Amino acid sequence: MSDKAKILLIEDDSFLLQMYATKLDLEGFSVFEATDGEKGIRMAKKVLPNLILLDMILPKKDGVAVLTELKNDNSTKDIPVIVLSNDGQKERIDRCLALGAKDYLIKAHFIPSEVITRVQEVLENF
Repeated sequence: MSDKAKILLIEDDSFLLQMYATKLDLEGFSVFEATDGEKGIRMAKKVLPNLILLDMILPKKDGVAVLTELKNDNSTKDIPVIVLSNDGQKERIDRCLALGAKDYLIKAHFIPSEVITRVQEVLENF
């Protein structure tokens, strides 16, 4: 990839945000960050990232609301979204996948390098 792929991280936990941002940056991605759902939507429309990593439990707008809004907007509807959350409720997972998320990763089950691998796979297959 000559141009760096742009990844938008929508995550309110500053420790996790920095950890994933650093890891993605080291892998050669251009990283953008948002700490709440509303900022995430604005940033997605402004940056038009290649992929979005989306937390579910966010201030201002939760992940389901963010995902719904992104998928209903012509400028952002085709951006692949990977949900990265500690919320492992089956209904939530099914709803996000039905709304168009490419994957739903439960934070506790994946180490950061596995998340990066999944990001790379989704980008390659998109």
